[in-house]
Amino acid sequence: MILLHHLRIGRSLFTVWQLEELGIEYGLKVYHRHPETFLAPPELKAVHPLGKSPVLEDGDLLLSESSAITTYLLEKFDTENKFSPPREDIANWANFTQWLHYPEGSVFCPLLVKMLLLRSKQPHITLTPYSERETALHLSHIANQLGDNENILGDKFTAADFGMTYVVSLAKRLGLLDSYTSLNDYLERNLARPAFKQAVEKAVE
Repeated sequence: MILLHHLRIGRSLFTVWQLEELGIEYGLKVYHRHPETFLAPPELKAVHPLGKSPVLEDGDLLLSESSAITTYLLEKFDTENKFSPPREDIANWANFTQWLHYPEGSVFCPLLVKMLLLRSKQPHITLTPYSERETALHLSHIANQLGDNENILGDKFTAADFGMTYVVSLAKRLGLLDSYTSLNDYLERNLARPAFKQAVEKAVE
């Protein structure tokens, strides 16, 4: 059975969401951050050398990195291509893969810098303009891709929406979505999905 190591207040909630959408049986081991440093507990390093989450166990397989976990779960359990295009349709598969990796490959870094700057409560001569420029660039790009569609790749909800919802939700918490009505609506739709609510019940509440 799948076992997911989940760190509270972090990216792995969205992996729990994927497991719920797939409707498969899984175990969940929950870890809590240090109340002052906000760091992961040392117990996670006993699971994986980086001490980060999510980490997925499936038999002898130990897998980290959210997008790698997403792809593995799709390959093993999404046999009817409910959350991804058929691999034979190489152009659509490549486009899907691009948007699957884009949130953490490109969008997350400037959001993280923005979050750290807010915590420091001091502007930085280099990092502040970088964060402002790059977050605006990426949020505009996401909004343009979304357009009038329900989901990031059109009308159909796909696994690319897991990571995208994560970075859009982070941007929301950082106060960056005031000018993006479509992204607010996108976030509201996805957080209202029954599987996401089930993930919150199991992994947060």
